Amino acid sequence: MSIFSRLRSIQTNMVLAFVILILMTILIMSITSYYLTKDAVTSKAQAYTTELVKQVNYNIKDYVNGMKTMSDLVAGNHTVQQYLSPTGFNSLQEEQQAKIAVSDMLESMLVSRTDIASVNVFGYGGQFVSGRKNLELNPYVDITSMNWYTLAQEAGGKSVISPSHVQPVFKDRYPWVVSLSRELISRDGESKLGVFLVDLNFSVMNDMVKEIRLGQRGYLFIVDSSGKIVYHPQQQLIYSNLKSEMIDKVLEIKNGTFTSDEGNDSRMYTVQESDFGWKIVGVSYVNELVDNQNEVRLSFFILGFICIVIAIIISFFLSQRVSQPIKQLQDYMKEVEKGNFDIHVPVSKTVEIGRLARAFNIMVGKIKELMSQVVLDQEQKRKSEINALQAQINPHFLYNTLDSIVWMAESNKSKEVVLMTSALAKLFRASIGKGEELVAIRTEIEHITNYLMIQKMRYKNKLDYEIEISDTVLDYKTIKIILQPIVENAIYHGIKMKHGPGLIRITAEETESDIYLIVEDNGNGMDEEKLRTLLLSSPKTEEGRGVGVRNVHERLKLYFGPQFGLTYKSTLGVGTTVYIQFPKSLQSLEDSE
Repeated sequence: MSIFSRLRSIQTNMVLAFVILILMTILIMSITSYYLTKDAVTSKAQAYTTELVKQVNYNIKDYVNGMKTMSDLVAGNHTVQQYLSPTGFNSLQEEQQAKIAVSDMLESMLVSRTDIASVNVFGYGGQFVSGRKNLELNPYVDITSMNWYTLAQEAGGKSVISPSHVQPVFKDRYPWVVSLSRELISRDGESKLGVFLVDLNFSVMNDMVKEIRLGQRGYLFIVDSSGKIVYHPQQQLIYSNLKSEMIDKVLEIKNGTFTSDEGNDSRMYTVQESDFGWKIVGVSYVNELVDNQNEVRLSFFILGFICIVIAIIISFFLSQRVSQPIKQLQDYMKEVEKGNFDIHVPVSKTVEIGRLARAFNIMVGKIKELMSQVVLDQEQKRKSEINALQAQINPHFLYNTLDSIVWMAESNKSKEVVLMTSALAKLFRASIGKGEELVAIRTEIEHITNYLMIQKMRYKNKLDYEIEISDTVLDYKTIKIILQPIVENAIYHGIKMKHGPGLIRITAEETESDIYLIVEDNGNGMDEEKLRTLLLSSPKTEEGRGVGVRNVHERLKLYFGPQFGLTYKSTLGVGTTVYIQFPKSLQSLEDSE
C-alpha cells in the first residue's frame, strides 16, 4: 500500500481525528483557563478601580459642596439681596456702604480658602463686587456671553460647575480655573438679581487626582455632562489632538465599565457619575492587568504538547479496534455502488458499528423502495400523458365540427366557414404544438376560446360563454389542455341536456402562492353520488362522463403535487362549478434545473 493510500486509510484518519479532537480540547481548555484567569484579574482590577473612582468622586463632591455652601450664604444674605435690588437704597451713600459690606463678606470667604482664585457678584443692574478689591473687569469681554454666566441663568437658582477654562473677565488676569456660578434670586422669588461666581484654582483639582495611578500607565480624568474635559493629566495633548479619549462612550454610560478595542493598547474605562453633572473616569491598560501572561501561555503550551503525545499513542490502539469492522462495511458499500441492493450487512457487536450497520441496511432498503416508487410514478405519468394526448383530439368533436363546416359551406355561409375553420386550426395547433407540458395561462385561454367559439357556432343560441381573466395571472404556467375536458364535460353533460340557453363562465383567482381557474355552468348539475365518484381512480361513469376530467386531475397531482388538482361543487338542476388549483410558477421544472 502506498504512503498516500495509508494516509487516506480509516485507521490513519481516526488517529488524526483523535489527535485533532484532543488538540482542540486542550486548546479550548487552555484558552478558556487563560481568559478565565485574565477575567478574574480584570474583575478585581475593575472592582479596585471602581472603588478608587468612587473615593475620588466623594472627595470632589465634598469639595464642591463646600463651594455650594458659599453660594448658599451669598444667595441668602440680606445685604447682597438689598445691594442687588434696583429699589434697595434711598441714597448713594447707603449703596456704597452695602457694597463695602458685600465686598468684606466675599473677602472673608476668599481669605478662608486658599484654593479660591476669586469670589464675585455680578448684578443685573450693572453692579460688580469682588472679594479681591483690586480686581477690575476686562472692558473687552462681555460677561453675559461667558459659559458660566449663561449656564447659571439656565439653571434658575441652582449651582452649576463649568469645565476647566481660562478666566478672561478680569483685567490683566487669565487664570486656569473651574467656575461655580449661581443665579441670585430675591427672597420672594419674583426678581432675578444677578450671578454669583466662584473661580476655583485648577491646580487644586490637579493636586487632588494627579497622584492617583492605575497601574504603570493608568490615570483618572473628569468630564462634564456635555463631554468637555474638566480635568485630564495630559490635558494639553487632548487639546492639541495628540491624544483622544472615548468621550461619547463615556457619556452613554451612567455608572459602569467598558473596554476599548485597540489591540495591545486596549483600555478599560470605569465611569462614576457625580451629583453635579461631572463624570469621573478611571482608565486602566488591559495588558497590565495580567503581568505574568507570557509564563501562563508557556505553561499551557507545554501541557498541551504532553497531552498530544499521549493522545497519539492511545489513538493507535483505539483505531485498530474500530477500523476493522468499518473496513468490512466499506466492502459492502462498494457492492451497493455496483447496483446490488439485495445485500444485508451483518450487525457488529460493537455498539456504534452495529448502529452504523443497521442504519446502512435501512438506507439500502429505503433506496430500493424509492427506486421502485420512481419507476411506478414514471410509468403512471407516461400513461397519463398518453391518455392526455388521446383526449386532446375527440373524434366525435372533430366529426361534428367538420359536419357543421360542410353544412355552412352548402348554405353559402363563407364567413362562418372561415371563422370556424380558423378556430379549428388554432385549436389543433395548440394541442399538438411544441410538445411542452407547461404553457402560459394566456395560451390555455386562447385554446379554450377557440374551442368555445366552435361550440357556440354549432349550438347557436343554445350556448353562450364569458371569459374574464385578469392580466396579472396570464403569464403564470400551467399544464396544457386542462380547460377543454372540463368545458367539454359541462357542454355535453350539463348544458346540452338543459332546457333553454346555457352559459359557461371562466374566471381566475389568485392567492399568495396558488392560482385557481374557475369554470362555472348553469347546466343540469349532478347529484351527490355522481359528484362523489367523478374524480375516483376507477369510477363507474355514465357515457364516458369524467374520463377527460379525471385525466386532468391526475396530471395536476402528478406534476405539481398531491395537494393540487380539481374540486367540484354542483347542485342538481342549478349548475356546476369546477376549481382548478395549481401553484404560481413562471417557469417549468425543466427550466429551473
